[in-house]
Amino acid sequence: MINACRDFLDLAETHSRRWQRALQYEREQRTHLEETIEQLAKQHNSLERAWREAPTLVSTTPSAPTANKGGSERLHKEEASDEDGDTEYFDAMEDSPAFITVTATENTQQRRSQSNLSGASGGQPNDWNQDNNMSPGHKDVSAKELQPCRQRRTRVPDKPNYSLNLWSIMKNCIGKELSKIPMPVNFNEPLSMLQRLSEDLEYHELLDKAARCDSSLEQMCLVAAFSVSSYSTTIHRTAKPFNPLLGETYELDRREEFGYRSLCEQVSHHPPAAAHHVISQRGWTLWQEITIASKFRGKYLSIMPLGAIHLHFHSSGNHYVWRKVTSTVHNIIVGKLWIDQSGDIEIVNQRTKETCQLKFSPYSYFSRDVPRKVTGVVADSGGQAHYVLSGTWDDKIESAKILQSSRGGSGSEGKQKTVYQTLSPKLLWKKYPLPDNAENMYFFSALALTLNEQEDAVGVTDSRLRPDQRLMEDGRWDEANSEKQRLEEKQRAVRRRREADASDALDEECEYDSGKEYEGYQPLWFHQRRDSVTGETNFVYKGGYWEAKERQDWSMCSNIF
Repeated sequence: MINACRDFLDLAETHSRRWQRALQYEREQRTHLEETIEQLAKQHNSLERAWREAPTLVSTTPSAPTANKGGSERLHKEEASDEDGDTEYFDAMEDSPAFITVTATENTQQRRSQSNLSGASGGQPNDWNQDNNMSPGHKDVSAKELQPCRQRRTRVPDKPNYSLNLWSIMKNCIGKELSKIPMPVNFNEPLSMLQRLSEDLEYHELLDKAARCDSSLEQMCLVAAFSVSSYSTTIHRTAKPFNPLLGETYELDRREEFGYRSLCEQVSHHPPAAAHHVISQRGWTLWQEITIASKFRGKYLSIMPLGAIHLHFHSSGNHYVWRKVTSTVHNIIVGKLWIDQSGDIEIVNQRTKETCQLKFSPYSYFSRDVPRKVTGVVADSGGQAHYVLSGTWDDKIESAKILQSSRGGSGSEGKQKTVYQTLSPKLLWKKYPLPDNAENMYFFSALALTLNEQEDAVGVTDSRLRPDQRLMEDGRWDEANSEKQRLEEKQRAVRRRREADASDALDEECEYDSGKEYEGYQPLWFHQRRDSVTGETNFVYKGGYWEAKERQDWSMCSNIF
């Protein structure tokens, strides 16, 4: 029997290797075929353009197939009108100019793009891809370069190297909701989920720049880059943040340095939900309510953020809405932990109905694409594409202005591909390098290092005052575990008391028919309202926190710690 099994195993491995080779060959052939078809589509497109240009160019500039600086305005307009009459690749607009070649000089291209920008976005005719309008990663003076009003800390105590009996914990976890599992702090990082939510603001200067944009399409590109930038710190951050206690808050007051104030509050515990509100003196307001749905699948952990993110620009009235993608933590049981982001993001400008479609490609062992790839297209309300976005969620995002689009050949799934001819890409966002010794400080970014720094005058429910989190940051993990269990048990006792009060109120209502309903837990700084855009009921900031901070009156706050 053993010999037979061994022979069968050898035979199976031989067949498996043969099928693997055959599969790899077929993949390579398919990729080669797709590249060939795409190249043919581009050549076909070039021939069509050359044929349409021929009559005009023969009579005027027969030796120059492309536009040059010396060309007259009248010639450009004639080319534009000829192209508009014949084009069948996208929804042409009445005064839409003809973009013939990507090699046009900047001055010529700026003249050609004027009517397109004005008509498509209702903005000014400037082309933001010119050097005088570079992104925060280039000539713009970013907020990071400004001198802060106070010196923030640049390091936290190094992470201790504690051993952990993984199986004793995992055997009690299978099949349970993650938020209900009593996890030791060994799996955590010394930040709460509210602080991680506030960390989305690390690249707030993208929104500051977007607020100054005259064109809503340019603004959309920067908003898209901001939505991607929030994932940049997750590439090495596989540890779990602390689950906030009900009523826990976190403020991030950077008004003096960067012009914004941020407030988060844990508004629900089952399911866990946090409300977030940010207002900036530089022309924008952001708010969101995020509910985290997470499932332990044995080998990996899926984290699904539910809820919409809203961004409003004060001067233009543009209101953007989008949702987050799914995060997946792999190798939970065996191997090195690594995290991936996958899914689609649709950003919609509710005022102009312009959209941006972003795709986060999941990691694949067989894919030839760069890992953590993000691609996107910014389109106007009529569906005409204006910008192509590309990059990775852990490094950078670039944008390229579309000059012309055409239908290409069929891909592997039988769908037609669109070929976009663009200008050279311009950098929208680039990730800041991690601080020195980051690998020993939980891979925290420069902002993350400051999030749990002690500050005076914060609310008594602020995450900075949470004892188990503070003990963990100081390296006293055993004490942190004991304190974490105490806080969780205290929260359960409060919840049982609240449920008992609700039951008593219900019995009293039935007995006396008083008509009064028991009012359950109500957050202190947020209240539920129906959103006019999404139609969902969510928590929005009702005000009062910053006024209470000025008075240093926290008498309305519960003692949750």
